[in-house]
Amino acid sequence: MTKTKTLLLTSAALALSLGSAASAQEKTEFKVAWSIYVGWMPWGYLETSGIMDKWADKYGIDVEIVQINDYVESINQYTAGAFDGVSATNMDTLSIPAGSGVDTTALIVGDYSDGNDAIILKGEGGLEDLAGKPVNLVELSVSHYLLARGLDSVGLSEADLGGVINTSDADMIAAWATDDVQAVVTWNPLVSAILEQPGANRLFDSADIPGEIIDLMVVNTETLAANPDFGRALVGAWYELMEIMSSDTEEGIAARTAMAEASGTDLAGYDAQLASTEMFYAPTDAVTFASRPELPQTMVNVAEFLFDKGILGEGAPSADFVGVEYPDGSITGSAANVTFRFDTTYMQMAADGAL
Repeated sequence: MTKTKTLLLTSAALALSLGSAASAQEKTEFKVAWSIYVGWMPWGYLETSGIMDKWADKYGIDVEIVQINDYVESINQYTAGAFDGVSATNMDTLSIPAGSGVDTTALIVGDYSDGNDAIILKGEGGLEDLAGKPVNLVELSVSHYLLARGLDSVGLSEADLGGVINTSDADMIAAWATDDVQAVVTWNPLVSAILEQPGANRLFDSADIPGEIIDLMVVNTETLAANPDFGRALVGAWYELMEIMSSDTEEGIAARTAMAEASGTDLAGYDAQLASTEMFYAPTDAVTFASRPELPQTMVNVAEFLFDKGILGEGAPSADFVGVEYPDGSITGSAANVTFRFDTTYMQMAADGAL
């Protein structure tokens, strides 16, 4: 049996297992949320360019793409049911919706951060010099994970710091400008903006842990099972834009310029951010990445980090509390509590020209 057929059968079995609950969610209007990050800027462009409308019309549905300024709030709203999908990292998907019992599918594996997330110190020094200093970041986000990985690389832990200060991504640049802030952990375009300031010193970034911070479009599993056209429309629109923006045609340059302006930079600045992002412009590349044997171990590491921080779901008894399913049907964590799924079915359809 080919891998494609196996995936389609898995998807069909999933739809059957959801039964009447999935049927009750059949609908024609959908909403997905996104927040500003280099790899997620295409979602805003899909909405304003009309590409999303074109693909939604093809399947007789309506898809609204909504920008939320606060990243964590966008995931919270998805978890609460206000949205059918949201742009999120693998870690935050595991900790917030999946950890809360909201069965969630990674529909599109868009990229992994290859330098876009960074630990930045004011003034000279290295990671060792964070000892005793407060660090500002979005607490319990991928920034927190990056900090832990960086500290571990020099034999330090969070206990060696002068504290971690929870700071919204929307407030990070303003916080950096104050005298009290000595170090931050954040992501692009904030990283680029902060590194332009005098004395900003990049200590460690996601290029030091390649493939661990993965940027996704995740959707409610039951909604997807009941409404496969929702998945087809989102994936079709995404890869049409990926082909456009990855080119140096007039259309590609215009698309990246619009994304740059929407994120507060220019074309050169946005292209620089893309250079530190391993974008999967081709669906085949995304399928290959999601199917690689390293992914389950990455997710185990992330689950252990979340459990250590006490945020792997309410009352989680161990790091195995949440089950994560992969394209080959294998599972890490609890097979009885699978609420996070990497499903390459729709990306494979895009690769096969079947959308």
